[in-house]
Amino acid sequence: MSDNRSQEDELAGTEQPFVQHLMELRNRLLFCVYGVLAALAVLAFFPGPDGLIDFIARPIKMHMPPDAKLIAVGVFSPFLVPLKVLGMAAVLAALPWIMYQLWAFVAPGLYSHEKRFAMPLIIIGSLLAYIGIAFVQLFVLDRMFGFIQHFTPASVAATPDIASYVEAILSLYIAFGLAFQVPIVVILLVRVGLVDIAKLKSFRGYFIVVAFVIAAVVTPPDVFSQLALAIPMCVLYEIGILGASWLTRNAKKPDDAGEGASAADQQQS
Repeated sequence: MSDNRSQEDELAGTEQPFVQHLMELRNRLLFCVYGVLAALAVLAFFPGPDGLIDFIARPIKMHMPPDAKLIAVGVFSPFLVPLKVLGMAAVLAALPWIMYQLWAFVAPGLYSHEKRFAMPLIIIGSLLAYIGIAFVQLFVLDRMFGFIQHFTPASVAATPDIASYVEAILSLYIAFGLAFQVPIVVILLVRVGLVDIAKLKSFRGYFIVVAFVIAAVVTPPDVFSQLALAIPMCVLYEIGILGASWLTRNAKKPDDAGEGASAADQQQS
């Protein structure tokens, strides 16, 4: 009974009417927009749309003739594509701020131990997303385009359209950024009690198949990019199991101590 009362006291005063929840959600969404606009203003000056396009186009230009350039087929592509790249970079730069606003919205309804658990996951999740995107930009694209160019006939001049190129790498950014959240998903599933460590280990073989199926669906039809997504997912799955095991062991210690203290109090009473 004392534990239930302490939990009720911990959340006392956090109940809000539905309208206040909507107002709080609106404010958090506005803060997200303000963060993206601030990042947009900074990136517009440095490195600017030209610098961003040069950066993301570097992997494919390394496999093109020295004087070759990406082309713009659409009438409005020279204007819209730089804006799209700038907006994409602004959202990525403001990702920790967006994640913090999400946490700030749900934090009043969480217990103190849940708050201590949620904040590290948000930070780690943002870092994993950045690592996944950097992995695409610095490792996957170069080797993927090298693999594709290897099979391009000599009579074919590879001059990709900038709009289709940006859409392709944006889809890869999203795919790898989400795929690198596998440890977070595994830890959350264990934390909420949907699965245990033994089930995760027994599901290991099935997850490998699922990872390769996902990689075949979301990546271009080349072997390298599919392996580059599926293999890290399998490795991150194992990391998630290790992290969930560590958290489970550490979570039991305070509970055992609390049970021992409550038993001692009952004997004294």
